Amino acid sequence: MSEQRWDAERYDRDFAFVAAYGETILGWLDVRPAERVLDLGCGTGDLTARLVQAGAQVVGLDADPAMADAFSRRLPGVPLVVADAQLPWPSGPLTEQPFDAVFSNAALHWMPDAAGVAVQVAAALRPGGRLAAELGGVGNVAAVHAALADAAADLGLAPPQWRRYFPTPGAYAVVLERAGFEVRQLELADRPTRLAGADGLADWMRLFGAGALAGYSSAQREALVAAAVQRARPVLWQDGSWWADYRRLRVLAVKP
Repeated sequence: MSEQRWDAERYDRDFAFVAAYGETILGWLDVRPAERVLDLGCGTGDLTARLVQAGAQVVGLDADPAMADAFSRRLPGVPLVVADAQLPWPSGPLTEQPFDAVFSNAALHWMPDAAGVAVQVAAALRPGGRLAAELGGVGNVAAVHAALADAAADLGLAPPQWRRYFPTPGAYAVVLERAGFEVRQLELADRPTRLAGADGLADWMRLFGAGALAGYSSAQREALVAAAVQRARPVLWQDGSWWADYRRLRVLAVKP
């Protein structure tokens, strides 16, 4: 359902902050030994490893084959399902018994069918089970998106087509409540994030914008990224570094 594809090695090497910033939502989850936990959008397994170390019985779920391969090399004994969470979940580790908790960091905003995902998450949880998640919130990377859109107009190109879900707290609360959850904590916070190196913003656009930029030729894509970097410089280049204008939505919800 998404054209986004990942370079797992580059993701871990150059954008390790994605997992590092997951500390907060790990704290909200407060996992307990022997709990059965689903890591939804587990990526290369950095935070999954933390859940395993805490004594949880973890199942990973991710749609990207490159991420899944890196996950399996890092955590060879941990069950992993490679599937799009927006589609009906396959039988097996996801359905054989209910989960005590579902954890998700920096993944749900890649799933525009938020309502469908929430319904399946609720169905996978036992009564009293909880969802602890962090995703992009309203206004997330708005300056980056604006720079790319303006650069596309400058070059006579169609604007990039993003398939992401950056909700307001109220909108996401409605999605969860309609799926049967009771929302316990909900927080929207600005989190400007430093990107490493002089090419940090260009590298971010190429990796995280791969799906949105897939419709251009290689030459068009590189011209667009270069022009967008110049467009963004007055806003996102500060104190000798690039800063992505992240805004994060954190949620803790319980299935009654």
